[in-house]
Amino acid sequence: MSSTLSRRRTTPTAMSFSLLRTLAATTFVIACARSDAAPRAKDPAAAPATPTTTATTTPATAPAAAPHDSISDRADRGRILGDSTAPVWVIMASDFQCPFCKQWHDSAFQKIVNTYVKTGRVRLAFLNMPLNIHQHAVAAAEAAMCASVQNKFWPMHEALFAAQTEWETVPDPNQKFATMAAGVGVNMDAWRNCVTKHLALPMIQADRERAVAANVGSTPTFFVGDQTLSGADAKVVEAIDAALAKAHSGKKPAS
Repeated sequence: MSSTLSRRRTTPTAMSFSLLRTLAATTFVIACARSDAAPRAKDPAAAPATPTTTATTTPATAPAAAPHDSISDRADRGRILGDSTAPVWVIMASDFQCPFCKQWHDSAFQKIVNTYVKTGRVRLAFLNMPLNIHQHAVAAAEAAMCASVQNKFWPMHEALFAAQTEWETVPDPNQKFATMAAGVGVNMDAWRNCVTKHLALPMIQADRERAVAANVGSTPTFFVGDQTLSGADAKVVEAIDAALAKAHSGKKPAS
C-alpha cells in the first residue's frame, strides 16, 4: 500500500484511524476528476487528475486527531467491507455528490465486490472526501456515516449514488436522505439524532484532512497495494490483480 497508509491489521478501527498520516504543508487543489488512467506518481507534488471543476482549500498544518468514541468506532467499522484475513486493502476516497465517483461506482464497484471482496481476497474501506464545490456532499456523508453507526453504511452508500441526480440540486436534501435511511432499515430515531447533532461530522472532517494530507487531489482516488490511482476510469482491477500477485508471491507491498 502507499507509504501514506498503514498496513496494520489489528482491528478495523485501528486500520482506518491510522490512515493517511502525512502532514499537508501547502495549498491543495481538489477536484472531481474524470480520468487518470495511469497510477499517480508517489511524488507529493504530482499533479492531480485532470479536473472538470476545482476548489482550493488550505488544510491545517497537521490533521485533526480522529475521534475515538462509541459513535465513531461503530461508524468506522461499518464502512469496512470484506474478510479481515484478505491480503489486499482497497481504500477509496470518495464524495457522494461527485459525478465521477458515481460513474466509477456504477461501472466498477459491484464487480470488485463480487470478484474480490466476497471471495475473501480484498478488504474495502470508504474514506470520506466531501468537496467544498458540492453543496450537499457533507450532508450526504453524514447521512451515510450515521447509517454506518447501525452497520448500514453500504446499503446507504448504494442508495446515495443511485439517487444522486435526485438530491444533488434540491435546496434541502435531508428529507430524501431520511427516506433512503428508512429504506435501508435503520432505526430512524437514532439516525435522526446522529444527523441532527452532527455526531459523525468529526470523523468525516478527520477523513478529509487525512486525505488532503496524503496528497489526494481528486475524487475518486484509490489506494491499492503500493499504487495510488485517481479518476472515474482508474484501473483499479488491474491494481488489485497486481497487489494480489505480489502478495501471493510472498513479496510484501510497500508500507
